[in-house]
Amino acid sequence: MNLQDPPRVNWRTHLSLALLALVYIFSYIDRQVVAILIEPIKHEFGASDTQMGLLTGLAFGLMYAALGVPVGKLSDHTSRRNIVAVACGLWSLATMACGFAGQFWQLLLARMSVAVGEAGGMAPSISMVSDMYPPRQRSFMISLFMMGPHFGVLIGLALGGWIAQHYGWRATFIWFGVPGLLLAALVFLLVREPRRGGFETAEVLEQLQQQPVESMWKQLRRLLGITAFRRLAFACGLAGMAGYGYGIWTPSFLVRTHGMSMAHAGLLFGVVSGVGAVAGALTSGWLCDRLVARDVRWQIGLPMLGVVIAIPCAIAFFMWPTTGNWMLGPMKVPHALAFAAVFAFFASWWPSLSFSATSHMVASNERGVAAALLSFFLTLFGVGAGPLVTGIVSDLLTPMFGVEALRWSLVCVMLFMVPTAVLMAMSLKPYRARLEQIRPSSLRRA
Repeated sequence: MNLQDPPRVNWRTHLSLALLALVYIFSYIDRQVVAILIEPIKHEFGASDTQMGLLTGLAFGLMYAALGVPVGKLSDHTSRRNIVAVACGLWSLATMACGFAGQFWQLLLARMSVAVGEAGGMAPSISMVSDMYPPRQRSFMISLFMMGPHFGVLIGLALGGWIAQHYGWRATFIWFGVPGLLLAALVFLLVREPRRGGFETAEVLEQLQQQPVESMWKQLRRLLGITAFRRLAFACGLAGMAGYGYGIWTPSFLVRTHGMSMAHAGLLFGVVSGVGAVAGALTSGWLCDRLVARDVRWQIGLPMLGVVIAIPCAIAFFMWPTTGNWMLGPMKVPHALAFAAVFAFFASWWPSLSFSATSHMVASNERGVAAALLSFFLTLFGVGAGPLVTGIVSDLLTPMFGVEALRWSLVCVMLFMVPTAVLMAMSLKPYRARLEQIRPSSLRRA
């Protein structure tokens, strides 16, 4: 039994989840919309692919990674709701500032400011969702929350491409920044802070009360000492390199290689990737909650399976001939996008299920810092290095392949998902051992 009655899941719980998910959607729109704006920004400022990789990746990733863990630590000891509300307001203002940048360095600073705000969004939200629902529902509910990036891709690329085509790239940043200010107010007014560890057993809660207070660095070393978590973190970092390189540069690939307009590329890629990823996230969360009832290793085994299937789909998408098209009214739809849809479905499995696995591996009073630490690897390697490496390789291959250099650069970057699958496979046994160590009852009710 719990020391207190477990919280009730009611309409207010679902409203809080919906608002947190909306915040995450707009955080990802503000982060991802720059992908459809690469070509006009590059043209206006005369930037190279490497410089655009710096703008879209490293400038954002370094700031996000540096601040994410301290904010995650803070969220384990103070109001997570307030942190999310303030962060949402900050990154929305910074996104609007991107639209007023007159020089490349000003745009770079504004993008870094977006990262400062977004560092306070993910970890506190994951921690809250983990405390809002019981363990048997957690994978599915976290999957619902983490559909934010998929809707963000759909809205950011489809609508962002249209706005940029008709009103310019600066207007796109301004239009997408405004709704975040309203969301920040709604989170502060309507979201309730859930009780930490509300669904834990009395035994677990008693152990938590007896734990000594740790410094942040000591806590990080201890978390990284968990074999399953450490391997999963590196796996997510490598998958993030491939995923963010793919997400940021694919619209430019469609413009350069398939000859699409900016609005055409944003609409097709946004819809295909967004719909495929939403379907995949819902499927994986629902399926995982059922499979872990038989064997908890499916919590990591299922995302590993998704990665293995996604790799050949991505390569097929980039290497498929540009001559084959379907006609959707007056619009050409390349045959290659069928592979992009399948890739989106299976590649959406690993992010939410990895964060859910992390929430099971740690105590309820450190889920914020654990989620932030996993996000650190994902952001530093993925957001920071993925777009930059893709841009550098594209520049290096341009003398040899010309306009096709980006195609080959993206193929190379997607191969980072191979060691991802290997590391996830190596995490299966340690993950079960970790659950047996900290929460044996979870193996009976996961």
